[in-house]
Amino acid sequence: MKKASRKNRKPKIGGKILFPVVIIIYLLLYNSAPEKTLEALNKSLSIITHLLPIFVAVIVIMGLITALLQVKNFAGLLGKQSGIKGWSIGIIGGILSHGSSLIWYQMLADLREHDVRDSLIVTFLYTRAIKLPWLPLMISYFGFTFTVLLTVYIIFGAIIQGIIMDKISSGKQYD
Repeated sequence: MKKASRKNRKPKIGGKILFPVVIIIYLLLYNSAPEKTLEALNKSLSIITHLLPIFVAVIVIMGLITALLQVKNFAGLLGKQSGIKGWSIGIIGGILSHGSSLIWYQMLADLREHDVRDSLIVTFLYTRAIKLPWLPLMISYFGFTFTVLLTVYIIFGAIIQGIIMDKISSGKQYD
């Protein structure tokens, strides 16, 4: 099946449509309840001004990581002879990584092309199940002991999955 060319693709509805629609909705609501509409608008602007520095910080950090993280150099740390250091980087990297997995797939594919062990990539992906921002909430709901045990089990599960992947991929070549 062929991919659709860019000319044949339907344009995505994005900010070009959404922003004017939101403005029209605010104008319509202003006609029926001006005080509440202005209050809602002020609240929205307040939220945006609070979030804007965070967005800027995330963009700057991601730019720095992209600029400083050279796949070739990083792949050297996760190569065939990486040992405990490689496993540690895979585990810690997975725990610290946030956002959609789709964001990480290209980097992981690049690392794989530079002979990073599949077991470390599997470990990285498996330990992404540990979400640092959610740990305090888990502790409040389920208790400290359960949260620590679950986190340790996830890490051990990641290592076991990595070892299984090592056994599966030893001697096989993937394209």
